[in-house]
Amino acid sequence: MGWHERELEYRAVLAVDIERSAGRGNTALFAIRDVLAAALREALEESGIAWDACLRHDLGDGLRIVAPAGASKARLVHPLLHELAVRLRAHNARAGDATRVRVRVALHAGDVHVAGDGGVSGWPLEVLARLLDAAPARRALAEAPEAVAVAAVLSRHFHDETVRHGYPGIAPEAFAAVTFTAKEHRGEAWLHLPGLPGLPSPLSPLSQAVNDAPPPPPDGPNANGTGNGNGNGNGNAPAHMVNKATGHGVIYATQNGTQHIHPARDR
Repeated sequence: MGWHERELEYRAVLAVDIERSAGRGNTALFAIRDVLAAALREALEESGIAWDACLRHDLGDGLRIVAPAGASKARLVHPLLHELAVRLRAHNARAGDATRVRVRVALHAGDVHVAGDGGVSGWPLEVLARLLDAAPARRALAEAPEAVAVAAVLSRHFHDETVRHGYPGIAPEAFAAVTFTAKEHRGEAWLHLPGLPGLPSPLSPLSQAVNDAPPPPPDGPNANGTGNGNGNGNGNAPAHMVNKATGHGVIYATQNGTQHIHPARDR
């Protein structure tokens, strides 16, 4: 079948990766995979999206979800991210070190080909994999308090169609703009840490912060099972992160190394 004969469907896609999953051993790995699957299934159901209606693909230390056609993208932001964070925090409060689960979540949407056997292909999945492996999300989760169980990164397209409109339950000021380079892909995205304690919103910098520090060491295979997981694709060039936000509140730093903070200017 030629590419022109493939019917494309617009779908929302989501990927989740467990932080520091490598090196825990099979018993712990099996346990944390089960915890993630149960929490994600319940969060989807609470969001009005049936687990069995989703196409699910095992990523080893995470999952990729292709939502059913017509599923609300806004509900994948709220209540899904909140519900997922609540469930993982509750689990972590009673879990030992080997079975605590903190995750990165990537959200994107676009035209994909859905095969008869449930296989899915298309450029949106490549973008999703790069988002999941982006250094800003890795760094934000690594430096957030242990009580924070989720770092979500949304593509610009996904953010534009959901967050920026301020739909019920979604606070646009709780998302910070970042840029990232992962392998050959350079893009813009929006970072969100649901439930970050002690701040009026999870990320509310007063000014523009730029950091050239490299990302932390990889914690396991990336979303597509290839590469070194360092967010820049070659292990040598530094990753670049740019947070852009305005407003009032406390700066919450999500970077390693020296920060260069410049006063916000009218644009």
